[in-house]
Amino acid sequence: MNLQLKDKVVLVSGGAKGMGAAIVRACAGEGAIPVIVDRDAEAGQQLQIELRDKGAPSELILADLWTPEGCSQAVAHTVKACGRLDALVNNAGINGTIDLEHGSPEQFIASLGQDLLPYYNMTHYALPHLKQSQGPIVNISADRTAGLASPRGAILALTREWAVELLGDGIRVNAIIPGRQNTAPDEIAAMAIFLISSNAAHITGQHLFVDSGIATNEGE
Repeated sequence: MNLQLKDKVVLVSGGAKGMGAAIVRACAGEGAIPVIVDRDAEAGQQLQIELRDKGAPSELILADLWTPEGCSQAVAHTVKACGRLDALVNNAGINGTIDLEHGSPEQFIASLGQDLLPYYNMTHYALPHLKQSQGPIVNISADRTAGLASPRGAILALTREWAVELLGDGIRVNAIIPGRQNTAPDEIAAMAIFLISSNAAHITGQHLFVDSGIATNEGE
């Protein structure tokens, strides 16, 4: 399927491994220019070499996205290297579990900094450039693993809030919710690049489950 993504610059946070890497590969397969933003230099370089061997251009930015400065620099480097930004995929997160009884308030606050703030910060710094391109935002939410209710719920709430706020700017914002298991990274990637594409021009503010029907079985 031609999703008309050729030469579109797509920044994928946490793009060196797992679902992020699958999204990067899918973008490259559609002719887009994926920007791999990650702190894992070895994994990022291996992925970039893989894409280069296939003749697919890409950019690699090593950044610590747990700080506002790291997010700001990642966006700035993307625009400097590529000249623009056409889409943002928020995927970076630790997905750590903080147990109510055995965790601590300090650990809980730290988990929000790892799993929620990178989404806000990346979007905040990318927004001026996305307004220029009317580029979409895709948030990869945490699955329903125990202990992730607060970051996951906040990401989903922000998805709806941003969709309303940015509707007048022509920016679509959607979230993908993977399942606990049996969800292949390629399936998440296929949904992500569809939401980035103009084929999803009338889809915004949605939470899309890619979970083999788990949400239906659990009544969500």
